[in-house]
Amino acid sequence: MNKKVLGYFFVVLFLIISVLLVNFTAKDPATAPEPKPLTVALLPDESPNTVIEKNMALKAYLEKALGMKVELVVTTDYTAMIEAMRRGNIDVGYFGPVSYVLLKSRFDGVKPFVAKKDREGNLTYHSIVIAGADTPIKTLADIRGKTVAFGDPASTSSHVIPKLMLIKDGGLKPEQDFEMRYLGAHDAVAIAVMRGHADAGGLGKHIFDSLVQRGIIDPNKVRVIKVSDPIPQYPFVMRTDLDKNLQAKIKQAFLELKDENVLKPLQAHGFGEITDKDFDIIRDAVKFLQIDLPKGN
Repeated sequence: MNKKVLGYFFVVLFLIISVLLVNFTAKDPATAPEPKPLTVALLPDESPNTVIEKNMALKAYLEKALGMKVELVVTTDYTAMIEAMRRGNIDVGYFGPVSYVLLKSRFDGVKPFVAKKDREGNLTYHSIVIAGADTPIKTLADIRGKTVAFGDPASTSSHVIPKLMLIKDGGLKPEQDFEMRYLGAHDAVAIAVMRGHADAGGLGKHIFDSLVQRGIIDPNKVRVIKVSDPIPQYPFVMRTDLDKNLQAKIKQAFLELKDENVLKPLQAHGFGEITDKDFDIIRDAVKFLQIDLPKGN
């Protein structure tokens, strides 16, 4: 074999080996697994479609800030949300204070990291008890013998705090002095009271104000009977087994959030840091009402 033929042979051999190496090391984009999206659960305080539609700007913001896909989910109720996070099906969750306390009691591998601020920068909010404007109810005591609508049994401002007000401030005993109905969501409570399907009801003041502003509730048909003392705000909670760098990026994304299009659906004016200790007052309320809190795993 002369040198010229031998040269061609090595060139061809080199090209064949190069092609084989490329085919061996290259990954087919069509078959490469998609990175797991960050699953963010939002409050089940209105219909799931409404909640997700209102918060698409949050999804877009987080995807840009974190550089990864984000999936928004809304469970059927707080109990399902607690169980989904305990099982690892939710990475970040927007919980009510009581539902967070319930979650923490069942599963220690979570931590609250931020809560929303109100217009004055406070990390607290209020619950209210309302009654139909055409009822004789003017005070909490007037609810004796009436029907009271609540949201989810694990809801802070649509069950625990309103019930606490009825007991402590109204001098009433649940079941004995008033009938209770659980309707699942804050908006369902307000609508039931407005339509006369319940005499009174408890829900978050911020949600009631939003329902009035959006024209869903006619303020002339509903009367606010009592406003609660300040309650620790709804926390965003994350799993502690998430990558540490990702945890830091998630927290930073919320603390730096200024976009009104993202904040408005959450009825927030920014976010501030919170810790588990901030919810001790809620644990005390749950204990007073004798709500079962099994120990965490």
